[in-house]
Amino acid sequence: MGVVTPPNDTPRSGTAAAGAAKSPKQDRSRATRQRLLEAAVACLAAHGWAGSTVSVVAERAGVSRGAAQHHFPTREDLFTGAVEYVAEERSAALRALPVQGRAEVVAALVDLYTGPLFRAALQLWVAASNEPQLRPRVTELEARVGRETHRIAVALLGADESGPGVRETVQGLLDMARGLGLANLLTDDTARRRKVVAQWAALVEGALD
Repeated sequence: MGVVTPPNDTPRSGTAAAGAAKSPKQDRSRATRQRLLEAAVACLAAHGWAGSTVSVVAERAGVSRGAAQHHFPTREDLFTGAVEYVAEERSAALRALPVQGRAEVVAALVDLYTGPLFRAALQLWVAASNEPQLRPRVTELEARVGRETHRIAVALLGADESGPGVRETVQGLLDMARGLGLANLLTDDTARRRKVVAQWAALVEGALD
């Protein structure tokens, strides 16, 4: 006599079963990759390029070195991925800035250049100057982020770039913000920076009006 399969115990199709098994595995893989990228950025900001090895990043991410190398076979692969991650995070932070008064926009733009994402980006710039594998990718992404930063700043400031000197005013603001970010690397520059930002906000307001 043959075995009768009970009605409520119908076998799932091979495709459906494989899909159900694959989804949690893919989720875990994406989560591990995300932790590694976040750890790489944090390590760059805290220890610089020289101190940010794959082992250090893997330990910070809470995964094995083997798991890290599964996602990023080489150190260059890992930090090229970190370049892209930093670029996307900086762009997302820019897009998330609320529409508000020009003085608040100026202060918010400066804050983006004094936070951990800018610090990590700076470490990538330094590394790229000495690492041929990183330089083309960092240069390409920084150009993209620079264009997007300028475009978003123009929109937030309500600037009309058809006016004489307006484009240069916005770019000068971003260059100033980058310089303040560099100054903040060695010492807490908050008090001096606050006065500079207030003066620049007044200059931008006057130039754009």
